[in-house]
Amino acid sequence: MSLPARRASAEFVGTALLVAAVVGSGIAAARLSPTDVGLQLLENAIATALALGALILTFGPISGAHFNPIVSVVDWWLGRRAGTGLTAGDLAAYVAAQVCGAITGTVLANLMFELPAATWSRTDRIGGNLWLAEIIATAGLIVLIFALARTGRSSAAPAAVGAYIGAAYWFTSSTSFANPAVTIGRAFTDTFAGIAPTSLPGFVGAQLVGGLVAIAAIAAWYPGAENSADAVVAPRLSPETEAR
Repeated sequence: MSLPARRASAEFVGTALLVAAVVGSGIAAARLSPTDVGLQLLENAIATALALGALILTFGPISGAHFNPIVSVVDWWLGRRAGTGLTAGDLAAYVAAQVCGAITGTVLANLMFELPAATWSRTDRIGGNLWLAEIIATAGLIVLIFALARTGRSSAAPAAVGAYIGAAYWFTSSTSFANPAVTIGRAFTDTFAGIAPTSLPGFVGAQLVGGLVAIAAIAAWYPGAENSADAVVAPRLSPETEAR
C-alpha cells in the first residue's frame, strides 16, 4: 500500500472507531441508565475520552491521528509555507476519509446494538448558546494540539486530547462535538448521541469559526508553530522509518 493510501486508511478507520465509541457508548448509556441523563453523559464522556486516547496511540505514527477535518485544515494552512504538515492533496484525502469513516462508525455502532444501520436523528441542537459552545470547544482543542506540537510534547497528546474532550462534554452546553466529520456521522443515528441533519450547518459553521479563532491564537501565542505541523496530533513516522 502506498504511503498516502496508508495514511488515508488510518484516518478512515481511526475516525470510524472514534465515532463508533461515541455513538455506541451513548446507546449503551441510555440503556444502562435510562432514568439518569447525567449518568448517561458521564458514561458517554468517559468512553469517548478513553477511546480517543487509545486511537491516537494506535494511528498517530501512521497519519498523525487527526480524525478531524478542522485539525487537518489548520495543519495544512499553518504548514503550507514552511513545507511541513499536509499537502493540499493530503488534505483532500484526509477530509474525505474522516467524513466517510465517521458515517461508517455510526453505522457500525447502530448495527452492534441491533438498530437500523442508519436512521436520521431527530435531536435538534439549534441555538446561539450551542454554537458559541462549539466555537470554544473547537478553538480550545486546536490550540491544545498545536501547543503540544510546538513545544515538543506531542507524546502527551493521547492523554491531553482525551482529557480535554472528556472535560468539554461537561463544560460546554453542546457537549463538545468540535469535529465536522463526527458531527456529520452523528446525524445518522436517532439515539443519545444523535444530531438532526437540520442542525448540521450551525454546528459545522461554528466549528469552522473555532478553527479560525485557533489560528489567530496560535499565531499570537506560539509563533513558529508551522515548523511543527508534522507532529500534529502525533508525530508521523517518516517514509524511511515506515519502510524498515
